[in-house]
Amino acid sequence: MTEEETKNPPVGGPKATLASAQQNSSTPAPRRGEPDERKYATRAPRRPRFGDRRRPKPVVRQIKVLRRDNEGSPEDHARAGATSGLKIIHFGGLGEIGKNNMVAIQYNDEIILIDGGLGFPRQNMPGIDFSIPNVGYLAGKENMVLAWFFSHGHLDHIGAVPFIQNKVGDPDVYAAPLTKALLLKRMEEFKDRKPLDIEEFKAGEEVSVGKHFKVKAHRISHSIPDDLLFEIKTPVGTIVHTYDYKMDRDPVNDQPANLEELKALGDKGVLLFMGDSTGAEKDGHSLSESAVTHDLEKLMSEATGLTIIGCFASALNRVQQVVTIAERLGKKVVFDGYSMKNNVEIAKRLGYIKIQRGTQISLEEVASCPREKLIAIVTGAQGESNAALMRIANGEHRFIHPIANDTYIFSSSIIPGNESEIQFVKDQLYRNGAKVFNYQMLDVHASGHGDKEDIRELLKIIRPKFLMPVHGQYSMMVNHGQIAQEEGMPKENIIIADNGNITHIEANRWWLDKERAPADPVYVDGLGIGDIGNVVLRDRQMLSEDGFLVVVVKVERSTGKVSGSPDIISRGFIYLKDNKELLMQMRKKVRFIVDNNTGQGKDINGTYLKDELRNQIGLFLFQKTERRPMVLPVLIEV
Repeated sequence: MTEEETKNPPVGGPKATLASAQQNSSTPAPRRGEPDERKYATRAPRRPRFGDRRRPKPVVRQIKVLRRDNEGSPEDHARAGATSGLKIIHFGGLGEIGKNNMVAIQYNDEIILIDGGLGFPRQNMPGIDFSIPNVGYLAGKENMVLAWFFSHGHLDHIGAVPFIQNKVGDPDVYAAPLTKALLLKRMEEFKDRKPLDIEEFKAGEEVSVGKHFKVKAHRISHSIPDDLLFEIKTPVGTIVHTYDYKMDRDPVNDQPANLEELKALGDKGVLLFMGDSTGAEKDGHSLSESAVTHDLEKLMSEATGLTIIGCFASALNRVQQVVTIAERLGKKVVFDGYSMKNNVEIAKRLGYIKIQRGTQISLEEVASCPREKLIAIVTGAQGESNAALMRIANGEHRFIHPIANDTYIFSSSIIPGNESEIQFVKDQLYRNGAKVFNYQMLDVHASGHGDKEDIRELLKIIRPKFLMPVHGQYSMMVNHGQIAQEEGMPKENIIIADNGNITHIEANRWWLDKERAPADPVYVDGLGIGDIGNVVLRDRQMLSEDGFLVVVVKVERSTGKVSGSPDIISRGFIYLKDNKELLMQMRKKVRFIVDNNTGQGKDINGTYLKDELRNQIGLFLFQKTERRPMVLPVLIEV
């Protein structure tokens, strides 16, 4: 992430400044017509008149690596160049949460991939639909990619597949039954893509890949069924990889992890563990899904009016929990939200969600069902503008209308960056006279990610030689490493990497390649994939802040004079009808700039003249308004 550079004081502090001032004071006076450098000897540099007196220009944040520990020696690179060896390359998921999760594990000329997720845009990414991993490292290596494994069915792990499928060669694809069904449903939304041929890969099964890999799946707990931990055997040693997990001994609608099996895995020796870091800064154990049942049932039994529960569409264990409680209370259930309805139907078909006959009703039947006997499970708990919960709060839903004393339960945590949107929905509900509950008031949500003690427990079971924290902000990955140190792991065995780092793993050491894989995320905007870069994003940010101004000038080719009155078009800057005085001054300024650069028989240099208009009109508007719109000059020679 890019940070503002700071200027260091002169070496030696104030004394150095005073000494330089005294030295400059002896400088002889300049001759007439030359600049007097003595005037600036003891004063601070003059602040620029334009552009620095207000908020900084919008920037696109990028990771800035100040230093790199453990970079390999020339001998290391020469040896790796000859044999390649074991390498780990993350295309996303390091230093970030819920975004672009994807990793490549390479041994010599064979590569396996794990996951391929998307990332949803931040507020400073106007117009962006989502981002996907940058798989540029695989260009020219497509024939090396032998297999693609998927850990579970959340979009930040499977959502990018339709966009990167044609860039990873033709690998065998492996996924657990629910993950497979969700992947195939995702691919149905893109009719022009090549169909995926996915082999079911269940916990306990093992598959050989090429000459160098064997991959075995193990069950691990998360907020969605069929979450897998991968045991990957390589010629160098065993790698254990798990993106999202928690150590839940009493999960809902799922079986707990087989701890004896994982302990046996640790007994055989684990070279490298790559594990989830999301909860590494939270003390204690993550709340069990079964612990949520008590508070959810209490709320649902005491609820007034219609009960509306907002949660993630992929939180299928939570959905089953709510359905089971509703059946116990003799209430009906209705689902809304495109992803929610799709996921529930898939889970019902595969037996991951069980609903008694007569419990579920359609949206069309809502009006005929007593409100106090109905529970709506909907998407939109993160404040998404088009989601079902927002439409209900705004009174825009076709079938579910807000009424005073209805009960709303936000059964999800707040994703960083969504705070203002969620607060807006809550305020809107309160304005409607609703009762609103969330995980900060009662235990109505349990994270799918383990906290410190979950991480510590799995580390004690796996007992790896090296640790590479994944899936978390940088601070979370560092804290994951600190937990490992508390359990006796040497600091030098902990690999804190960035997306794009090529990490070489040997039997007794690890090191970073001096080369980096492409790591900038690829943005998807409508039908465009990768055609939106940082420059375009920066322009969009500027337009969203100060708008733009189009200056259309007709210039007579023969005289260089302005023909007629310059046209000024403003969008997002000022309303011209309310600023006629400024509009008149702008036109005068335009005439002055054109006359000054084209008059007296000068040739018309269109490029230079447009630059002058852009710069001088921009300066003029900043002086008048302290705003900085994008100025687009249009020059027409007549």
